[in-house]
Amino acid sequence: MISSDLIASIRNAAAAGKLTADSPANLQAWLSRESLSAFHPRITALIQQEKWQELDAMFWTAIPFGTGGRRGPMGEMGPATINDRTIAESAHGMAVYLRSTGCVTGGSVVIAHDTRNHSARFAAIAATTFAAHGLKVYLFNSHRATPVLSFAVRQLHCSIGVMISASHNPPADNGFKAYWSNGGQVIAPHDKGIIREVERAEVIPEADFEQCLQNQSIVLIGEAIDAAYVQEVVRLSESTSRSLSAVFTPLHGVGETSVYAVIQGAGFRGVELFEPHRAADGNFPNVPGHLPNPENLQVFDPVIEWVHAVNHPAELILASDPDADRLGVMVRDGKGKFQSLSGNQVGALITDYLFRKRKATGRFSPRDYVVETLVTTPLTKAVAAAHGARCFSELLVGFKYIAQTIEENGPEHFVFGTEESIGFLAGDYCRDKDASVCALYILELAGELKAEGRTLLDQLDDLYRTCGYYCEGQKSIYCEGPTGKGKIDGLMQTLRQNPPRAFGSMQISEVADYQTGMRLDVQSGQPLPSISQPRGDLLIYHSDRTQSVRVQIAGRPSGTEPKIKFYFFCQADVQNGDLAAAKLAGDTALREACAALASWADAQLRGS
Repeated sequence: MISSDLIASIRNAAAAGKLTADSPANLQAWLSRESLSAFHPRITALIQQEKWQELDAMFWTAIPFGTGGRRGPMGEMGPATINDRTIAESAHGMAVYLRSTGCVTGGSVVIAHDTRNHSARFAAIAATTFAAHGLKVYLFNSHRATPVLSFAVRQLHCSIGVMISASHNPPADNGFKAYWSNGGQVIAPHDKGIIREVERAEVIPEADFEQCLQNQSIVLIGEAIDAAYVQEVVRLSESTSRSLSAVFTPLHGVGETSVYAVIQGAGFRGVELFEPHRAADGNFPNVPGHLPNPENLQVFDPVIEWVHAVNHPAELILASDPDADRLGVMVRDGKGKFQSLSGNQVGALITDYLFRKRKATGRFSPRDYVVETLVTTPLTKAVAAAHGARCFSELLVGFKYIAQTIEENGPEHFVFGTEESIGFLAGDYCRDKDASVCALYILELAGELKAEGRTLLDQLDDLYRTCGYYCEGQKSIYCEGPTGKGKIDGLMQTLRQNPPRAFGSMQISEVADYQTGMRLDVQSGQPLPSISQPRGDLLIYHSDRTQSVRVQIAGRPSGTEPKIKFYFFCQADVQNGDLAAAKLAGDTALREACAALASWADAQLRGS
C-alpha cells in the first residue's frame, strides 16, 4: 500500500510542474502494484530525495509499440525507458498473446540482438521469460543482423521472433522488435493484442538462464543459420560482374556478420572493410557524433578521408546501420568526389536493374511487382510502369506493410521492396529490410556500369530522361521530453483541422488524411472522393498537379522517436530533353517547399 506521504509528495511535485504528463499516475501505479515491489525502495528513495527530473524521465509515459516496435532511451526502471522490466513485459505480453491465438502448448521463438550496450542482457531476459512460459527458445550466440533474425524465424518455423535493437538511434537507446511467424514485424491485430497484454502484465514468470541451457528450453544457435542466410542472399545474384572497388563500414554494428559476409560470399574481392568502424561497440566511438545512422552523411566522413589519404580506388562507399537492415550508399563522381545516393534513388536504380535483368533472361511477367510506401519516391512507380510492371504504393510507413503486401500478393512475382529510409528487400528468404541484398545489387549494377565507362549517377540521369526528374527531401521537427508529445499532437491537429492553403509560394490544391480517409479540395473547401485504405496518422498535401513542377508534402508523427517527419517530393517534366532545366526547376521547388514548411512549423511552435 502506497503511503499518504508519498502520494502527497507526488501530487505536490506535479502541482509545481516538476512531474509532467503521465508521471504522477505512473509513479502511483508502480508503487501500488505488488508485482513491482522490487522497485518500491528505489522509487521511494528518489521521491524522498526529490529527484523529480530523474523520476519524470523514467515515468512520464509508457513506450508504445510503433512502426519499428518498442524503442527508447535505456533507464534504471519505469515505463518510459527500456529496462529489465519493460523488456520482460514485452516478452511476457508476446507469450500471453501467442497463447490467446490458439497456440495453447509448445510454440517457439528465436531471439537475436545487436551490438548495443545491454543488448545481450536484454536478449537473455527475453529468452528466460519465454522459456518460463513454456516456449522453445532459440537464442543467437552473439550479435546478429535484424534480417538474419527474420530469416531464422522462417528457417526454424518459429511462432514468433524478437530482435533487441534500437536500429540507428543514439547510444543511449535500445529496443524490442516483435516478429510474427512469417518473419515480418507484427501488424494489426497482433501488435495491439501484444501491447494489451503488456499493459496487463503483473507477475512475470522467470527462469534461470543456465538451467534453461541445460534442459535445452533455450538452445544457442549461430553458424549454421549464418551459412544458410548467406547462401540464400547470394543465390539472388543477377550478374557475374565483380571487378568493382569499394569500402564497407558497419559503423560498429553487426554488418560484418551479414552484409560483409554476403559481399565476400558473392565474390567481391575488391570490397574492403573499414577497420576503424569494425569493432562491435555500442558506444559507436569512431562514428561522428556517435550517431550511427547512414542517412546522416557525416558517418561517411572518416571513410572518405581515409580513402583520399591512402589513395584508395574505391568507386563506392557502403554503410550499414547497427542492426544491418539499412544501407547507405555513396558513389564517386567523374571529378573524384563522393556523392550520396538517397534511399529513393537507390531503390529506383535497383528496381530498374532487376526489371532489366528479368527481361534479358526471359523471366519478366506483367504480374511482376514492386512495393513502396506512401512516403517513398513516385519515381519507383514510374520505373515499374515504364517496364510494364505493377507497383503497390498505397502503404503506410513501416517495412512491415511491405512484408504484409508480399504475403497478400504472393512472393512468386515479387521483385523488390523499397522505402525512402534506405530499407530494401528482394527474394523470399525473409520479411524485413536487408542491407545485404541491397549491397549485392548496388555493387553488381555499379560493376556493370563501370565496364561501360559509366556510374550510378549516369544511370540515374537515364531514368530521369525516361520518367521525368524526381527529387526528394525531409524535415524533422523534434519535440523532446514530457511535453513533446503534446506539441507533436498539436501540430498534427492544426494540419488536419486547419490545413494551410499555401506553404510559401506553393499553393495547396488538395490534402489527403489517411487517418480519417477524407480528401479535401483546400482552395474550395469541398470534399473529394474518400480514401478506402490504408488507415494511419499520415497527411499528404498536393500542389496543383497541372503545373510543370508538382510538389507533395507528407507529414506524420514518428512511431519510434519524438518528432514529426515531413517528406517532400518534387517532380519536374523533362521538356525537349533538357534535363538540366528540369533539375533546376525541381530542386528550386524543393528548397522553397522545405523552407516554407520549416517557417510554418516554427511559427506554430512559438505560438503554442
